[in-house]
Amino acid sequence: ENVKFIGDLNRHLQEVGDLLKNKNKAYGNSALNPAGIFSKLTAEEALCSRIDDKLMRIKNKGINDETEDTVDDLIGYLFLLRMAIAEKKGD
Repeated sequence: ENVKFIGDLNRHLQEVGDLLKNKNKAYGNSALNPAGIFSKLTAEEALCSRIDDKLMRIKNKGINDETEDTVDDLIGYLFLLRMAIAEKKGD
């Protein structure tokens, strides 16, 4: 096994996990259980919309120091989408 790869992977997974935990604490579980106050989108639809926004920002600005957080957000939203899909299926 490639020890460096595994260490780097674990560090990056931890960083994204910490980001998601912090945002969940700040916003509540709104990504997977939207409040539905203004938007009536399902969790999956809302996450797909957020993913589109992040992809558009990368398309318009590229990937650089200014958009590095956008890449992290995108990874997080994709992970949340995976969770929403699994929850819907009862996994």
